Amino acid sequence: MTGVPADDLRDRPSYPAAEAGRLVGLNPARVRRWLRGYDYLHGGAVRRQAPVVQRDGARGTSYASFLDLVDLLFVKRFLDHGVSLQRVRAALREAFEILGTTRALRETFFTDGSDIYVRVRHTGDAILELLSGGQWTIAPVIQQLSTQIEFESPGGLARRWYPLGREGHVVLDPFMCFGRPVLARKGVATANVYDLFRAEDERIEAVRAWWELTSGEVEAAVRFERQLAA
Repeated sequence: MTGVPADDLRDRPSYPAAEAGRLVGLNPARVRRWLRGYDYLHGGAVRRQAPVVQRDGARGTSYASFLDLVDLLFVKRFLDHGVSLQRVRAALREAFEILGTTRALRETFFTDGSDIYVRVRHTGDAILELLSGGQWTIAPVIQQLSTQIEFESPGGLARRWYPLGREGHVVLDPFMCFGRPVLARKGVATANVYDLFRAEDERIEAVRAWWELTSGEVEAAVRFERQLAA
């Protein structure tokens, strides 16, 4: 299957389970299960449940890579829309086989009426159900994610994640600040902006002056960090 180059920073283990869970909205225990799989008892025998996320560089650790992170986000969004994890697993298995990839979140999933729809029309029933509820139209969850994820070359893997949208200032980029959430224009970590904001009695002007930020950038960093803490 098509993997990721061994030296690709996007596949470096960078986010502890607690941090990955904080960013995508999952508890750390579920992050670890989705990344590593788990054992369970069935009929008196120990069985193994495979991971939800198919991994390359960060395999064997509870730390998530950037690519793991966006795959976790992808699956979590479908669960938020009422799709069962069993259905998501079935669709991903088909996608991995048909598209020859180990990664769920590729640009292919965002192309309405293009590659994935043509290629799975007769063989990817679970993918069809996952993406569109049986209709050849792009699912709302895909439309929402398409405003947040930037991809590499056509059909490629995720390159950046803008959790507040493309115009929201905040980005997670594995090539900037080790993948921490930062303000895109200046590369300042949102956590640092928020800490200074609180230290300065929540005075935006003081934070702006310190890092030469705009009010919108400070407000975006504060909003993002408060969302994570909620």
